[in-house]
Amino acid sequence: MTPVKQLYIIRIVLGIIAAALSAVVAFLMGTAGGISTFVDSLTVALMVYLLTYYILKAAYKNKIEKQSKILSTAIGMYFFTWITFFILFYTTIRALA
Repeated sequence: MTPVKQLYIIRIVLGIIAAALSAVVAFLMGTAGGISTFVDSLTVALMVYLLTYYILKAAYKNKIEKQSKILSTAIGMYFFTWITFFILFYTTIRALA
């Protein structure tokens, strides 16, 4: 498996993890929806993306030629996965509470 394909898979899994964290944070913040819930959750997703970027950059330093490609690879897939699973997790948490 090529390093780029590995990055895609890692970003998808990280998107799901970030969605779960975002849903829990949004629920614990206590707001019942609205733009502040989305902004708080988006902030968590961005923090997860940026923190894991530095980890992935160190891990794939010699495997990918352009270091900027590590930042941009699968960014769309990450956020589409995040928003899909965030809606799923947040709705489930709100329904069970």
